[in-house]
Amino acid sequence: MSPNSPLRWSCLVALSLVLALSNSAAAQLKIYVETDLEGISGVYKFAQTRDPETPLNREAREYFMADVAAVVRGLRDAGATEVLVLDGHGSQAVIPHLMVPGAKYITGVPRPEVLGGLDKTYAGVVMLGFHAMMGTPDGVLCHTQSSKTENRYWYNGVESGELAQSAAIAGHFGVPPIMVTGDEATCREARKFFGDACVTVAVKKGLAREAAVLYAFEETRKALYAGAKQAVAAIPKCKPYRFDLPIRAKKQYLILGDPGSKPKLMTKEGTIQDALHILDF
Repeated sequence: MSPNSPLRWSCLVALSLVLALSNSAAAQLKIYVETDLEGISGVYKFAQTRDPETPLNREAREYFMADVAAVVRGLRDAGATEVLVLDGHGSQAVIPHLMVPGAKYITGVPRPEVLGGLDKTYAGVVMLGFHAMMGTPDGVLCHTQSSKTENRYWYNGVESGELAQSAAIAGHFGVPPIMVTGDEATCREARKFFGDACVTVAVKKGLAREAAVLYAFEETRKALYAGAKQAVAAIPKCKPYRFDLPIRAKKQYLILGDPGSKPKLMTKEGTIQDALHILDF
């Protein structure tokens, strides 16, 4: 083939296009951020989280938005090309006019799917503002799914909280947990389930379920920003969290009767076919 033949040039152009598309795809770094409210800086009592639009709740949501902003900025400054934030608190926490640029935000209920928008194209998941599982002595606002019925869950014989539940759903898509934020008990739980490669940032220390040593906002936001940058660098070391299938599941919960009556403890056992249905049990 002649160096200047039309066929040779066509091949070179095609090769250049393939390389350009490959480099473009490699340059994409998408991070998924699932949020909750109980593990946010300055939040330490249920009254801040349960009653929408009360002064306490409004303040807590403002704290939430500032924590989210610190993490989004850290992720973007570390090279994330796309950040999707899921408002995961039951009564919702996002305040639209306080959304920091650099991310897109999912809020409102009901939603058509669990962890909407998450798929295998994401490089990592951040669990921001999470809390320890029900029964954790030093876990600020600890619970698993419901603080009122005090649910507890075991999967394949291991008691697990919302951290493991969310990470298992992400693991279904092959997406690893790269960062967890909350109180010190939450961070301890994250290291137990996900290993030391997952970056943890503690924004307070629990004394009891509704008592905590709080850290100054200026300090927690700096730590969250630095942790987010560190989490991006840690992605190659982080592994998806998965349960062996089918999942052997057990749930304990309280049936609440009339005021003054003693709650009844119930137990449910069964199997779950895959992590996408873990919250249906």
